[in-house]
Amino acid sequence: MDVFSRTFLPAAAETGLAVQTVSRHMPVFRQCVGSGDATILVARCVRPDRPVGGEYLLLLTHRRLVVTQQTRVLHRLRLHLNTELRELSNVTWSPDPRAQAVELAATAIDGVRERFVIRTPHPKQVWQLDTLLHHAFRTRLRKPEERVVATIGDAPATAPAPLLRPLPAR
Repeated sequence: MDVFSRTFLPAAAETGLAVQTVSRHMPVFRQCVGSGDATILVARCVRPDRPVGGEYLLLLTHRRLVVTQQTRVLHRLRLHLNTELRELSNVTWSPDPRAQAVELAATAIDGVRERFVIRTPHPKQVWQLDTLLHHAFRTRLRKPEERVVATIGDAPATAPAPLLRPLPAR
């Protein structure tokens, strides 16, 4: 059994997902996530800007965020979001223990702002979810300056700066 399978099933059970739901979404997740990527979170979520858009299932691994959607009428599955965590920017989340929910928002590489609300059955799970998101997005991501490959106009670090001397007048 690979790492993804070993970590996916316990993460899904922890959030109380039905086996039928997990097995229905599993083929889509398998196409998006590598076998060596460990699952951090699997949870149902809704989009606050589209409350009647159907049911969403969010998968968060150490490297990727994958969200699938199941339509209400025909119950068809479709991939809503599939991105590496390092390609997301402006990732925020706000835990609300009174509403027993966490709102997760991130801007994808194409510039679209995605928002999801993850509901929990108990207020204590809101803080567990907050810890998981903190672990995934704050402690594991590289700093932005590490992703800079080169900037135009910079001299190579090993080459000495050219010396400009005025030519002697004749």
